[in-house]
Amino acid sequence: MTDASALTTDLSDGILTVRLTRPESRNAQSPALWAALAAIGRDLDPAVRAVVLCADGPSFSAGMDRRMLTPEGIPGEGSMLEFAQMTPEELDARIAEFQQAFTWWRRAGVPTVAAVQGHAVGAGFQLALGCDLMVVADDVQLAMKEPSLGLVPDLGGTLPLVEAVGYGRALELVLSGRWVGAEEAVRIGLALRAVPRDALEATAREVARSCATALPGAVIGTKALLRDAAAGGGDWAGAHDRQVAAERGIQGGRIRELVAMMTGRTTG
Repeated sequence: MTDASALTTDLSDGILTVRLTRPESRNAQSPALWAALAAIGRDLDPAVRAVVLCADGPSFSAGMDRRMLTPEGIPGEGSMLEFAQMTPEELDARIAEFQQAFTWWRRAGVPTVAAVQGHAVGAGFQLALGCDLMVVADDVQLAMKEPSLGLVPDLGGTLPLVEAVGYGRALELVLSGRWVGAEEAVRIGLALRAVPRDALEATAREVARSCATALPGAVIGTKALLRDAAAGGGDWAGAHDRQVAAERGIQGGRIRELVAMMTGRTTG
């Protein structure tokens, strides 16, 4: 998978549209895609006033490409087996690289809106959670499936999830891995609104345009104030840094344990 085939970007009237473009794989994610998404955040055009994240096809994203969980992995992009052989410091740095694709959306000085249809699973759910706001289609199905694979959500999604729905509900959603539909997503605070599938992207752009009317400095200040308020007056950016570091540390242990189990079964 190349960056060019994984996503496209389009800037029009100050709205940057970032589009996942692999519907044949339900927009499964890989390190190449994550590198491309991170680069967009690092090099955000000053002309951008808001960002809309959307995806082609029936599903927003099926999550991490399952080839990453095989010994062969994805050619040129690695596998969990390769990651398990890294030192703790190397693995922490590798996951930190992946997290950059997910964490810049809320830190950007512009509002970001995810337009989510169909399935958004695991890394797909976390990518949508990375945005400031989420609009969903009436066919949406959100789920965090990492624990069913023996892993934890480690792509920046845990803090936004708890902020949106609270600790207890977040714990139940992640550990059960159950599906959350459109009505529930709005009711519990995951999504701003639910709309028919054919109105999804237009609605997301409408939300982005309405938020883009604020002056850039006011956007930055407002986002900081509201995040700190949500954190109880603490330092949201610092809390987020601590959270994603904790995700990396726990996931590194899970990867090593799982690969040791898989290797033991294979060779035993």
